[in-house]
Amino acid sequence: MDNQESLNRSSLDIGRHVPVTGGHESYNPNVDYVGAGTLQQQVPNTAENESFGVVDAVLQSDIGINTLLIRLKQSVASAREFAAFLKKRSTLEEEHAQGLKKLCKGSHEFSRRPDNRQGSYAQHYDEVIGIHDRLADNGVQFGLSIHQMHEDLHDLAANIERGRKQWKQTGLSAEKRVQDSEALMEKAKAKYDSLAEDYDRARTGDKQSGRVFGLKGPKSAVQHEEDVHRKMQVADADYASKVQTAQSQRQELVSTQRPQAVKAILDLINECDAGLTLQLQKYASFNEKLLLGNGLCVSPLKGHNNDRSPRSLRDVVFQIDNTQDLNSYIRSFSAKAGQRSADIKYQPHSSLGPSNHPIPADPRSQFDTGNPPNPLGTFPITPFSENAQFSETTPNQRSEPDPFPVQNPGDQAYHRSPHQQTFPPSGGAVGPLQLPQPQLSSVLYSQPPTSAAVVDPELTHHELPPLRPVFGVSLEDLLNRDGSAIPLVVYQCLQAVDLFGLDVEGIYRLSGSTMHISKLRAIFETGMPLLPQRGEQHLNKDCLDPSQVDFRNPESFFHDVNSVAGLLKQFFRDLPDPLLTHQHFQNFIEAARIDDDVTRRDSLHAIVNSLPDPNYATLRAVTLHLHRVQEHSAANRMNAGNLAICFGPTLMGTGSNIADNGWQVKVIETILHNTYQIFDDD
Repeated sequence: MDNQESLNRSSLDIGRHVPVTGGHESYNPNVDYVGAGTLQQQVPNTAENESFGVVDAVLQSDIGINTLLIRLKQSVASAREFAAFLKKRSTLEEEHAQGLKKLCKGSHEFSRRPDNRQGSYAQHYDEVIGIHDRLADNGVQFGLSIHQMHEDLHDLAANIERGRKQWKQTGLSAEKRVQDSEALMEKAKAKYDSLAEDYDRARTGDKQSGRVFGLKGPKSAVQHEEDVHRKMQVADADYASKVQTAQSQRQELVSTQRPQAVKAILDLINECDAGLTLQLQKYASFNEKLLLGNGLCVSPLKGHNNDRSPRSLRDVVFQIDNTQDLNSYIRSFSAKAGQRSADIKYQPHSSLGPSNHPIPADPRSQFDTGNPPNPLGTFPITPFSENAQFSETTPNQRSEPDPFPVQNPGDQAYHRSPHQQTFPPSGGAVGPLQLPQPQLSSVLYSQPPTSAAVVDPELTHHELPPLRPVFGVSLEDLLNRDGSAIPLVVYQCLQAVDLFGLDVEGIYRLSGSTMHISKLRAIFETGMPLLPQRGEQHLNKDCLDPSQVDFRNPESFFHDVNSVAGLLKQFFRDLPDPLLTHQHFQNFIEAARIDDDVTRRDSLHAIVNSLPDPNYATLRAVTLHLHRVQEHSAANRMNAGNLAICFGPTLMGTGSNIADNGWQVKVIETILHNTYQIFDDD
């Protein structure tokens, strides 16, 4: 009776929220636990009583134990899942914290080096690193805390699982014994009913109808009736004993075994759910503590004494004074500066007579007037050496031929070699000699022109409209205009690389000279291969014929084959519609996603065959050329994969999805690996 009352009380607890606190509280059925620690008095209504009655009925039924076992299994699974979550989160936090501490240590050591900035920057940067170090400490503590929570929850789930298996064996075994005894009872009852019917027929039937044959011979009706009656009595006794056994086992199950199992499983469920809820509450509390601690590290609260309270990250950073640091650094070299040297003056030798020609204090003073420079500047005479040269060509640079004829006599005198230059005869006193002003061609391309050099705007090819536009023109328009399926610039570039670039390491990967690429582009579009130099007069304004360009001569492209490769890639990048066309872009991407090599090759082959005629012809020429390049990969280090990386976005254009870049490379690489299966080599 006590067990039955305990079962009823336990079943009433199902579905009611029990707060998880540090201590133990007794359960009051008239009190509803709302929130965390807040009690609200409520009177149970009829609906709640009916709900509790349904729960009690389910628990006392034959499916009660099995139902609770399934629910307990769900609780254990939830606890294990959250324990795994805590383990992964603790690992991430520890890795992040340890990485941050390592970063802080390295940054702190670097800030102390002499090659780093000092002054207020070093001081406040060290405070910034200290703030991050405290953030890392908070992360380490948080990771250790939730790792301990993971271990506690994992142990709880393991203990609950052991209890579940034990009570599953005990409870289901009791249920199975009762079911077996009831099955035996039903079998005995069926046998008893069958013999009772036989006895009834033997008793009420015709006793003079004849004999019944048995194992020992024929029997009379009376003998048969007695035999059936005796069997019926045995079956009746067996059936009665089976009923008594089933009743006793059923009574024991309902009164003792089932309530014990239900109560034990309910306790396991409550323990598991309470432990999981407790760990969830601790996890929420630790997260709040972590965020609050990090927030106080970054921006601490201001106390009554603001001078002693730690400063926020923002305040520390805003205390850096760049001007003061720079001035302090410069002042530190005051002892090494020394005294200022005397002014530089021209002092002629006493043996020389006075000069009739004034000598300017600064040869560059003529550029300060804002007027165009005199092509013949005045310089003090200097003796010429055998190897004296005016050009600024370095030993590694090749001399570039000047395509424009120089018609200024002064410039002609300058461009002659030192042995060919003529000097006016002089007497005993040698005065200043007017020499041609040296050209600053290298400066022209590295610095913008100033007011000291005025260049005729009509002479720069950048401001001239292209005579025969090539870059930015579609392949279809070039075919209709020039009558060639392969553009001239593509043909010349491929020819130059085939002759001079197959064994150049990093061809198509290393960038060429931007100045050379601009000049080569001007050759094909305007026919002007070079810009006029500063101070020159470009009198010959006739443009070259681009069709006469021959890249078989390396002087035509300044002996810079990497610039030729860059010019080829720039042509394909400037096409309004890529070589493989926007129309077939998605088809190429889908074909590249195919895993089977043969199927992917055949799909790409079909798409390539559907390209427009000029696109197909140009792609064929480029592919056969790149195949020759990859055959020399031992020297140039450019295999099919490296070439595909260089030409993937160049030949296909950029799609809307950045993830397609890898598939673009796959398209070009597959085409290069199957060059002679997709294109013939005639």
